[in-house]
Amino acid sequence: MILSKKALSISPSSTLAIDAKAKRMKAEGIDIIGFGAGEPDFDTPDHIKQAAIKAINDGFTKYTPASGTLDLKKAICEKFKKENGLDYTPANIVISNGAKHSLVNAFQAICNPGDEVIVPAPYWVSYPEMIKLADGVPVILNTTEEDNFKFTIDKLEAAITDKTKAIVINSPSNPTGMVYSEEELRAIAEIAVKKNIFIISDEIYEKLIYDGYKHISIASFDEKIKDLTIIINGMSKTYSMTGWRIGYSASNAEIAKIMGNVQSHATSNPNSIAQKAAEAALTGPQDAVEMMKAEFVKRRDYMVDRINKIEGLSCIKPNGAFYVMMNISKLIGKVIDGVVIKGSDDFADLLLEKANVALVPGSGFGTDIHVRLSYATSMENIKEGLNRIEKFLTK
Repeated sequence: MILSKKALSISPSSTLAIDAKAKRMKAEGIDIIGFGAGEPDFDTPDHIKQAAIKAINDGFTKYTPASGTLDLKKAICEKFKKENGLDYTPANIVISNGAKHSLVNAFQAICNPGDEVIVPAPYWVSYPEMIKLADGVPVILNTTEEDNFKFTIDKLEAAITDKTKAIVINSPSNPTGMVYSEEELRAIAEIAVKKNIFIISDEIYEKLIYDGYKHISIASFDEKIKDLTIIINGMSKTYSMTGWRIGYSASNAEIAKIMGNVQSHATSNPNSIAQKAAEAALTGPQDAVEMMKAEFVKRRDYMVDRINKIEGLSCIKPNGAFYVMMNISKLIGKVIDGVVIKGSDDFADLLLEKANVALVPGSGFGTDIHVRLSYATSMENIKEGLNRIEKFLTK
């Protein structure tokens, strides 16, 4: 019996895989320090939880429209207007089961077999697999630390062919934390409009930006680029609502309708109770977000300083999100504890087994000379984890 060739070509998520392995070891009683999680370690703010409890008590537990409730769509439109200078109507908004689901919908809506989608590397692990699921072809555009993990316009233009359908922009970025400037985004927008190429703008980390950097949505420049842009966002990172599974997209009405149709057959509607919670998150107090941001800055600064003091390791300071890409190129080819380090997978496996530290190999992000560490964990864990790494490498 021949199974789906397309499904067989899809790789598992390396971020979830390392997290699952670390949790198994923890369950066996092993003291693991985990740097793998892509979720804030803070609790969901209380007013959001109370809105969900009220929804349950009010009996708001039935189907909603497949693409989300009108009230939440209106709240999202208001958020875009107030924070991003963008005018959308509910017809442009599709609410999904997490931003990951929104991305799947977006690629399904625009891709035909053989269409190419440009993905800058290091990239979030799921982009290439999502594109393949939509019968598209991921075209990887490599970047370097010297360019702050950003592609140059020359490299972008060289990657564009007559099959290019879209460009993925993730700013702030998972895994690098880089943030595109307004000038850089305008240059990308100019090319997209000239070549009639869609932009998938993943803005899930927009509130987690540091050092005076400012988030700018590429869709906000003019109506031409807005019409070509599909914005992806959600509640998970900003409001520490990873388990609530509410994401959303904003696009032109034609694409939004297609995405809503696809979703109606795939999942029906997003969770009704979580939609009420999301509405409260967007319209309620935002002080918890600022508190979380301030703590992330402290953790990031400590982690970056400490990594750059460990022999054989280095990193550049990220300007957003909550990840550090640690460069291990000086360790490639060396023998550590009897193991030859051929790449990031070897290093991550060895560190988990021998030092009880879980981090994510860069191979899943398109770079084998880096590993990703999340600072969405306590300062105590960060200090202990880096102590273990330094001790292991010194030994």
